[in-house]
Amino acid sequence: MRRHLRLYLVTDQALCRGRQLADVVDAAVQGGASCVQLREKELSTRDFLAQALALKTLLAPRGIPLVINDRLDVALACGAEGVHLGQSDMPAQEARRLLPPHVFIGWSVETPEDVVRSAQLPVDYLGVSPVFATPTKTDTKTPWGLDGLRRVRDMTRLPLVAIGGIHAGNAAEVLAAGADGLAVVSALCSADDPCAAARALHEGMTSHV
Repeated sequence: MRRHLRLYLVTDQALCRGRQLADVVDAAVQGGASCVQLREKELSTRDFLAQALALKTLLAPRGIPLVINDRLDVALACGAEGVHLGQSDMPAQEARRLLPPHVFIGWSVETPEDVVRSAQLPVDYLGVSPVFATPTKTDTKTPWGLDGLRRVRDMTRLPLVAIGGIHAGNAAEVLAAGADGLAVVSALCSADDPCAAARALHEGMTSHV
């Protein structure tokens, strides 16, 4: 689980600068992205599923997990490896009941109270959101900061994926603060060269042992 979560791409077609989403994902994976979450809240169900099936075809031969944001129906229809749930999405207990046992569940935590609650939930990793302020995460609470991330690490043994304002320049310090993986949106989706950007993130991460 931790290996797959290491460099976690969260998609946003609007940030891809007119490029096809599959092309951006393909390049990012070539550069080292180890997990891909399809998060496209503006798409119809039909278009969301079409995107999911296209990414599943792209990622499956490489052993890269596909995670679907929120939509269990789409996750089931495309055979995704994981589902990610936010605070306003389906309760994790209901999701676990509906999903096959091998499909993992991620859950976003925005407050210390959320982290405490996670101990009673059937979730496989926590998304610590947001670590730093970011324009791609405007519907969340006060950023955790590195000290907040350290507190979360002390509170749980679940794998932690940090998201929000993460880039090659701060990747190592976020890992040092307790994250198992780094989730990025604009750092890859909006990059001139998503492959090179993913490699740069990996290089930034390697200074953390």
